[in-house]
Amino acid sequence: MQAFRGSIIVTIVCLILAGVLGYAETGLLGTALSMVFIAGVLGVMETSLSLDNAVVNASILKDMDEKWQRRFLTWGILIAVLGMRIIFPILIVSFAAMVTPWEAARIATSDHKLYEEIVTGAHIGISGFGGAFLMLVGLSFFFDEDREHHWIGFVEQPLSLLAKLPGAPYIVSAVLIGALSFWLEKAEQRTFLIAGFSGIAVFFLVQKFGDFMGGEEDAATGKIVRSAAASFVYLEFLDASFSFDGVIGAFAITNDILLIALGLGIGAMFVRSMTVALVRGGHLSEFRFLEPGAFYAILSLAVIMLISIRVHTPEVVTGLVGALIIGLSLYASIRHKKLFPHEYEEDGDADVILPTGDVIPGGRTT
Repeated sequence: MQAFRGSIIVTIVCLILAGVLGYAETGLLGTALSMVFIAGVLGVMETSLSLDNAVVNASILKDMDEKWQRRFLTWGILIAVLGMRIIFPILIVSFAAMVTPWEAARIATSDHKLYEEIVTGAHIGISGFGGAFLMLVGLSFFFDEDREHHWIGFVEQPLSLLAKLPGAPYIVSAVLIGALSFWLEKAEQRTFLIAGFSGIAVFFLVQKFGDFMGGEEDAATGKIVRSAAASFVYLEFLDASFSFDGVIGAFAITNDILLIALGLGIGAMFVRSMTVALVRGGHLSEFRFLEPGAFYAILSLAVIMLISIRVHTPEVVTGLVGALIIGLSLYASIRHKKLFPHEYEEDGDADVILPTGDVIPGGRTT
């Protein structure tokens, strides 16, 4: 529970602020209580949509020291709430409506209906950028020939072989963006292509920033592990991409930017707490298939975001898909540990499970 202490405090503060906001706007106690309820619903929605985000964050955060883990909880939450839930939507309004950021802020706080129309009107660009970035996050994990454990071998093993092709994740993502663009009219097609390739470019630059920052060589794999500062930057970009669907989905509940920030802020804090709990509890190594499950969920979210340019998927479905994949990977991990407990012992030998169901003792799982 220690990892969630800060989240509980933030939740109480945000709910109180939501009530104060409602009372200040109308002077009615009923409105204040209604806003408290809406903030709570938004927090639950954001948390459920981001289960995969917590697992992926944990896979990166586990290699960072405690100082940077604390910064992820402090600086990171400020960036997540202030940056992605308030400043980013205002910048979208500023760019889409061709007005100054100050005018965009005025629209966001005083003309909620117009604010909602402008932000949702930028959906194609947001989907293209966020979908492309998340697609690369997922593919980069599976296009890795050095991965030791595979969850769904007949899918993951061929993908790991494609890792030998230079730039494979970028090629696949670029082809996918180009193909999907033919769904759109010419004007929207241009917006989608620019946004999609910008997402690819940003992912490339973030990766190059990690290489520039350098790191230490992992004794087990011989790979250069990204430095804590570079990992922190990567985590923030990753969190930003995850937050796109939450910000857009929040308009199904309210168009009040401050209320959205408070509600989604609760969810963002709980995601960070879950991340730290996973890291400090050592659950990633205990539940072997939880990490690949999270990256499958990321790929599903990326696909949903990209096809949303023509096919709308309710936010509840998006959240349920991610939660289902995480749940299945957790179940598979628990079952595998019960069947082969010696693999989880230090210096234990792993067994190979063949597609036929036969087991080769002392081999290596794939």
